Order: sequence, then structure tokens, then C-alpha cells
Amino acid sequence: MKKVGIAYHPHNARAPELTRKLAAILESQGLKHWQSSAWDESELRPHLPGTDLILTVGGDGTILRVAQMLDGAPIPIAGVNLGQLGFLTEISPDDSGEKLLALLAGKGWCDERAMLEAELHQKVNGKKKTLSFHALNDVVVARGAIARIIEVTASVDGAKVDTYKADGALVASATGSTGYSLAAGGPILNPQSTHMLLVPILPHLSMHYPLVLHPTNVINLRLATTSPATLSIDGHISIELHDGASVTVRASAKRTHFLRVDPPAHFYASLGHKLRGDFYALPD
Repeated sequence: MKKVGIAYHPHNARAPELTRKLAAILESQGLKHWQSSAWDESELRPHLPGTDLILTVGGDGTILRVAQMLDGAPIPIAGVNLGQLGFLTEISPDDSGEKLLALLAGKGWCDERAMLEAELHQKVNGKKKTLSFHALNDVVVARGAIARIIEVTASVDGAKVDTYKADGALVASATGSTGYSLAAGGPILNPQSTHMLLVPILPHLSMHYPLVLHPTNVINLRLATTSPATLSIDGHISIELHDGASVTVRASAKRTHFLRVDPPAHFYASLGHKLRGDFYALPD
């Protein structure tokens, strides 16, 4: 390992001090390093060539932003948690540097996570428009600012499942199963699973059961609404949706990679603590 990046949350008061601490550890090991706001793509992207590892300083939201910028590039991420649950992060801000030094010494393992590919089709000002995205967590079709239900017709491999009269519907990866999907009543999947979840959001007089889908399935969400609606990708890319918009979601060929010290079973060992709220919480 020769070059390590530090991508930090620019609005977290604890981030600058922790970034300096991490930089000092990297310098003590004779490693080249760079620092960038995880919110500034134009600043971060030029650093990526030749980078062997990215340390994120923030919460899971910071990791999701960096994963978007990596776009499947095989550069592993190791998260230092300044957020709340920290399902994706592994290193505590109070860690003396032991875990980081272990990672730098090659004692970690690669945790490869499946991603989603989404394609939006809709008419904007009478013109057909198509946009494509890749997501680590989830793809969400939801109502906008007005508290009024929308109709989302969900199909799997061309077969109609139901028309959800709801706040919306989402498709989540295994990684996203502990996020919005969990809050909406979805199950928790093994993090390394390649299966997907289809979950209605607060459905009214329509099917409320979440579905676990095979990675070869293709999901389509078609919107019917007279109110504002939104497409959300990983919680930070937001696109206005119009009546008749169609979002197709499938398993992506791309992957996000994490470098970890804790064994795979640590995910299950920490679930109870995290879901009970046994942690010190700061905004992520």
C-alpha cells in the first residue's frame, strides 16, 4: 500500500481533528496521502488514480457519497464512524490507530458488496429523457413535499406484483437492507448477499409485504400521480418525477469494496447493539 485518501464530512465538527489524526498515522508509516471533502466530487475524483485505500470520516452517508464517486472502481473503503448506526463503518473515532495499522499491514479482508443499476424513463417538457444510476444502498420512488399518496405499479420480470397506493416504493440491495428499507418494514439480508428487496413505503389498502428477489430479477416501478414525486438514489441524488415515469432496477455488474478488520460475523454480533441504540450518536 503506497497511497491512501481521507474523504471527510465537511460539516461535522469532529472531522478536522480526526482527519489530522489519521494523516499523522499515515505519515508515520511513510505513506503518501490526500484529503478531500466527500461532498466535493471535483476535488476528490482527481485523487483517485493510484489510490490503494480511502478512509472516510463521517457516517454511512459519507461512505455512500464516496461509493457513488468510485462508481465500481476497485478501491476499498474503510469507514471511521462519526455518525449514528454506522452499519458500513468499522473504526471508532476513539480507536488508538490499532485497526488502521492492522489494515495498513495487510491484515484486513475484502468485503465485496453488490450494487443496483437503475434506469429512469420519463417525459420532461414533452421530450423523452433517460438517466442511468448505480446505487450501493437503494433506489426509492416516493412522494414529494405534499403529504399525499402516489400510485406505484411494481412489476418483476414483466409480471405485475401490485399497484401500491403509498408514500412510495423502494428497491434495496443487501447493504441497503439496514437503511430506509428496514424502517419501511423490510428484512435484514446477509451483507454479502446479491439478492434485492422490493418494499412498499406506508401502503394504504394495497399489498404491504416486502419481497426478497433473486439477483437475476428485473424490477420496474411505474408512477401515477398528480402530486410532486421524487426518485432518490442512495439518499443524496434526487430527481423530480412526473406522472408516467418508469424506473427499472436490476443488479449491477459493479461492486463496492470495503477493507475490514473485524470478522464477517461481527455484523451479526453488533446488530442488537445498533438497533437498540446502544451507541453515541452524532449527525452523519
